[in-house]
Amino acid sequence: MTTIQNMKTEIELILEAKIIEAVKSLYEVEVPKQAIQIQNTRKEFTGDFTVVVFPLLRWSKKSPELTAEMIGDFLLENEIEVDGFNVVKGFLNLELRNGFWPTQFQEIYDNPEFGRSVINNEDPCLVEYSSPNTNKPLHLGHIRNNLLGYSVSKILEANGHKVVKTNIVNDRGIHICKSMLAWKKWGNNETPETTCIKGDHLVGKYYVRFEQEYRAQVGSLINGGMEKPEAEKNAPLLQEAHDMLRDWEKGDTEVIKLWKMMNDWVYAGFDITYKNLGVDFDVIYYESETYKLGKKLVEKGLGKGVLFKKEDGSIWADLKDEGLDEKLLLRSDGTAVYMTQDLGTAVQRYNDYHFSDHVYVVGNEQNYHFQVLKLILKKMAYPWSDHLFHLSYGMVELPEGKMKSREGKVVDADDLIEEMIDTARVMSEELGKLDGYTEVEKNSIYRKVGLGALKYFILKVDPKKSMTFDPRESVDFNGNTGPFIQYTYARINSLLKKADERSIEWKNVSPGDVVMSDKEKDLVKLIRHYKFVIKESSKSLNPALVANYCYDLVKEYNQFYHDYSILREENQDFKVFRLQLSAMTGRVIKSGMELLGIEVPEKM
Repeated sequence: MTTIQNMKTEIELILEAKIIEAVKSLYEVEVPKQAIQIQNTRKEFTGDFTVVVFPLLRWSKKSPELTAEMIGDFLLENEIEVDGFNVVKGFLNLELRNGFWPTQFQEIYDNPEFGRSVINNEDPCLVEYSSPNTNKPLHLGHIRNNLLGYSVSKILEANGHKVVKTNIVNDRGIHICKSMLAWKKWGNNETPETTCIKGDHLVGKYYVRFEQEYRAQVGSLINGGMEKPEAEKNAPLLQEAHDMLRDWEKGDTEVIKLWKMMNDWVYAGFDITYKNLGVDFDVIYYESETYKLGKKLVEKGLGKGVLFKKEDGSIWADLKDEGLDEKLLLRSDGTAVYMTQDLGTAVQRYNDYHFSDHVYVVGNEQNYHFQVLKLILKKMAYPWSDHLFHLSYGMVELPEGKMKSREGKVVDADDLIEEMIDTARVMSEELGKLDGYTEVEKNSIYRKVGLGALKYFILKVDPKKSMTFDPRESVDFNGNTGPFIQYTYARINSLLKKADERSIEWKNVSPGDVVMSDKEKDLVKLIRHYKFVIKESSKSLNPALVANYCYDLVKEYNQFYHDYSILREENQDFKVFRLQLSAMTGRVIKSGMELLGIEVPEKM
């Protein structure tokens, strides 16, 4: 079961205070809160909460069993919610009164916004994700980035943060000029319209073409007797690309015209991919604009003596006192590097939003980059640099290994989305899941299941870990997968629909006095834990906590569904309670999956 550390419910706080009171009364000592360890009682034992007694022995000076007995007696006498206890070695298992959990459930059930907090800050938290280059289409690595960024944004909002979802488009630089130069040389004026190729794919085609031609030139130079490093640096094609970059920065009319045309192709392609993936942004920044501010900041830092200039005219930051090296900020020819634009973007965003925190969702290969970014901003006397956070995530690989963009060996995002939908279609047909549905209904469900499988498979993994993506495994209707969770939600929806069709009054009816079974208590406890999962997921920027919680909840519900009658239950109070318990489970499943950007079909 998903465990959330250091998050205490109201009853745990009450018990914590009473245990401190008990120790003071029994042993005449004030113990620190850290010494009180309370956890859910394991299923093989009787009880609701378990107190770990061992940390208290230093004050009780008695055996674990006797210490537990004495504290248990005190709680039974002095805490109304405690109805009984038992001791297993150094563990005190507390049983709460019968009416406690039904009351807790009713409070949850009556709260339509259960789990979510109201927005409690005026200054927003900015979350940057996607950050594509305009020289190629989005691929599987970008998918993990976008899904993480979007989900983190939703989770932060659910935890009461005002969030601005932002993107920085890397639309300038040598890599962009490579695609432009290749199209200019070999494109024959073809366009997305004349080729019927999506714009970002067309531009990516020429990025690969540049690499092929460049490698051929490098090979010829090496065969002519030139050393490889020198050949790679002096290949004529690369020199032309650098010339084009310099012309771009000087504002050359023809270069700018070509740049705008090809970038527009890419933006149109990106918009389609983002829409199909179900992610969006509140504001988009462009490197072609923010690098200018970055250059001004570098010049300003040079003037203040924070940065230094080398003999060739290049400008650097000296970070040796911080245990790092020197970092280039402006080349000798005056052109900017990535760090330049990131400095400008950070300052521009703070000027625009006065953010409370800023989260960068970027792969772990950029750990050093963001460490340096914070240090340079700190040197430049921007105190908010302490509120920049890098959500560093691991790479996504395929069963056959890593992807290589410049060689064209990538899993294209558009192709993968379609493959996931097709995989959902094939597996649904194999299982006969959608027999009797209309084609429109089927296609809608295929899409939700395919995308749900993709998103869940990626988000259930801790962001810090690298992962291998297997499309067919992700669409399995059993196990820890999106479709398994979606299917359970549809099952609950079908159950509630049948109850309505039979005119059973259950939605706004009090179930009366219900004595819950242990399994029903376990389900209520897990539902109740949802808000703490959101808090911890928000704090740790980790959607995997929400994803795996949804799976735990679904497993718990399916056991309950299998073991207990619901519609056929003869006792009306139990029938109403179990329908409400089912409905609440469905609400939490839907809410949790929404935080992951996943739709849940009403029927499957």
